Amino acid sequence: MGIVDVRTGLGWDSHRLAAGRPLILGGVRIESDLGLDGHSDADVLTHAVIDALLGAAGLGDIGEHFPDTDERWRGADSIALLEHVAQLVAGAGWTTTSIDATVILERPKLKPYKQEMGERLARAAGVATDRVNVKATTAERLDAVGRGEGAVAQAVATIVRSS
Repeated sequence: MGIVDVRTGLGWDSHRLAAGRPLILGGVRIESDLGLDGHSDADVLTHAVIDALLGAAGLGDIGEHFPDTDERWRGADSIALLEHVAQLVAGAGWTTTSIDATVILERPKLKPYKQEMGERLARAAGVATDRVNVKATTAERLDAVGRGEGAVAQAVATIVRSS
């Protein structure tokens, strides 16, 4: 029996809220008057998952792979970026075993969307839906997120490689 190599990566992202933009989290369009501002679709949840996977596999970060100075990524669908990163991780010999993520946003409430977000992320990452957990919370009106100026997401990804 070979040694099992287990790694964990942490991802974090934040974006400002802005009028005239869609609110997309975990690849799901959320009903809201404000959306997240960014070079791509500004999906903080998916971006945090991408960084967690890249970090676990030692493959850099989202800015190295999809820089906001490159027009190819303007308006990019972050779920498509996650699919690409999942292929990179698998190509490096890793299997994703779990993803746990939290979105921090004052409003709208995300409970009705969490299951769909988890399913979209799982599909894009190439893992079973029971291996992806999405949580949502607020900042209790503290700091810029709490004042409704933006959103933050955190993610932890665990990957394994057997040798």
